[in-house]
Amino acid sequence: MMKNIIVFTMILVVSLSSQELRVKANSFKADEKSGISIFNGDVNVIKGSDELNASVVTIHTDKNHKPTQFIAKGDVSFFITTKNKSLYSGEAQKVIYLPKKKEYHFFGNVHLRQLNEKKEIIGNEVVLKTTDGKAYAKGQKSGPVIMIFDIDEEEN
Repeated sequence: MMKNIIVFTMILVVSLSSQELRVKANSFKADEKSGISIFNGDVNVIKGSDELNASVVTIHTDKNHKPTQFIAKGDVSFFITTKNKSLYSGEAQKVIYLPKKKEYHFFGNVHLRQLNEKKEIIGNEVVLKTTDGKAYAKGQKSGPVIMIFDIDEEEN
């Protein structure tokens, strides 16, 4: 079993375009045939300068062992750097990352902060495209999307 874990980890590291993927958790189980790995308890995922923390993280891989989807659930917190060097941090109840599209989908009590621009998005569903730094948000019946800007006004 330990040999399979080491082999699987090495495959993930190699398949992420020379960016190391580091996953720490209290427990781990993988099914190489289905391409699903489940990490439970205090999960911490680091890839490059991106970091994701959650109660449970499920990683789906294709037949070539390349990650196709990351699903994080349970009090998810994150720190993300986009291609144009925008820095984001925040929280959500569920996060789905699609590596091929380089998109993060946030669900449930989403609070996304753009640190270097001092902007915030609060909503029920938010999509962040890391290739161009664009974000899209949806509210829900019980509440709208809230966008907060820090506006510096110059005095004349």
